[in-house]
Amino acid sequence: MALPEDCIQELITQCKILVFDKEEEIIKTGQYSDKTYYVAAGSARAFYIKENGKEVTEWFAFNGEFICSVNSFFQNTPSTFSISSVEPVVLLEISRTTANYLSDKYRAFERLEKKVITHTLIKLQQRISALQFEDARHKYENLINTQSGILRRIPLSYIASYLGITLETLSRIRNPKNFI
Repeated sequence: MALPEDCIQELITQCKILVFDKEEEIIKTGQYSDKTYYVAAGSARAFYIKENGKEVTEWFAFNGEFICSVNSFFQNTPSTFSISSVEPVVLLEISRTTANYLSDKYRAFERLEKKVITHTLIKLQQRISALQFEDARHKYENLINTQSGILRRIPLSYIASYLGITLETLSRIRNPKNFI
């Protein structure tokens, strides 16, 4: 969806470009954040830490996708999870104030924002359904079919936690001998 040139220029002047190395923290659990991040290059993940210290990956964001603490961004509440880079990442940081301003001023930006939110809701619904109704092998196959290249970019421990399975189960699923 194309934005008018004047909208793009305003967006550029109001955005910050952030660069993070591999495994750098972007948002901490408990932090307030009125920012959303467009991944221009690289990847990031949202995750929380269970009481036993185990990290659980909530979602990944790759080139051309957005990531933010949804509750903090929209409701001004503390983030319920952390966001960090998985690999070196370049982000465009957009504040809620800027997004609101551009949505009010440009119909095309408002439509783009709606499209991004709708896409995110659909992905979330698919993720919930997969976690509730699919077996481990099917979740893994869907992930590698919908996120080409994920195995080269994301550590297997993050993938296992995202799928809601142990690293050992993921290893069994990936072993070609188990397909016989």
